[in-house]
Amino acid sequence: MSRWAPSELSDSAEQLIRGRHATRAFRSEAVPEDTMRAIFSLAGAAPSNSNAQPWQVEVASGTTRERLAFALQAAHAANRTSVDFPYSEDMYSQVHRARRAAFGARLYGALGIGSDDHQARAAYDAESLRFYGAPHAAFLFVTGDGGARLAADVGAYTQTLLLAMAAYGVSSCPQGLLSFYADTVRAELGVTGGQLLVGVSFGYADESAPVNQVTTERAALEAVTTFHG
Repeated sequence: MSRWAPSELSDSAEQLIRGRHATRAFRSEAVPEDTMRAIFSLAGAAPSNSNAQPWQVEVASGTTRERLAFALQAAHAANRTSVDFPYSEDMYSQVHRARRAAFGARLYGALGIGSDDHQARAAYDAESLRFYGAPHAAFLFVTGDGGARLAADVGAYTQTLLLAMAAYGVSSCPQGLLSFYADTVRAELGVTGGQLLVGVSFGYADESAPVNQVTTERAALEAVTTFHG
């Protein structure tokens, strides 16, 4: 017989974790500085191997954010990529590709973009480099040798950050595409070290935007988890 019973804390965790989702349309309203400081302070409680905390976070707002958005779009238009962590479509297995395709159909469907309209999809990708209109963007760098183990620690920080934002009523969207222009980000923000893992756009959601109504499914527990013993 199970001894587990829902508690106030587990109910809150369920609501927080399942309620968090990627936002792709934001209002222009800025997040207050004290709220941002509270969020990033809380995210710093993320776990890491031997408490190494191998992350460096750079947050762009205001005129810095505008300048960076322009630079990212210019780099994208010129195909001037600079990727610290290699990316390839080949890294996805067949089941991964099926999940991505299902999500893409929902996303582009909400945007009114057809499955074969590659030009419109490319234009939307380029526009996403303006952070979906979010007033802030955080860039998460892996410090040290940038190896897989250290990147895993920064991955744990990333999830903690996303949940901290959700807890404070701030919406977010982790964007892998932002990491495709690492040298551009470094140059614009004056960053001299670390390897860029991901960028996170954040602010307050435009709840009226259809794209923010897109829902995603998760694999069944039995498909991804095996209990031994």
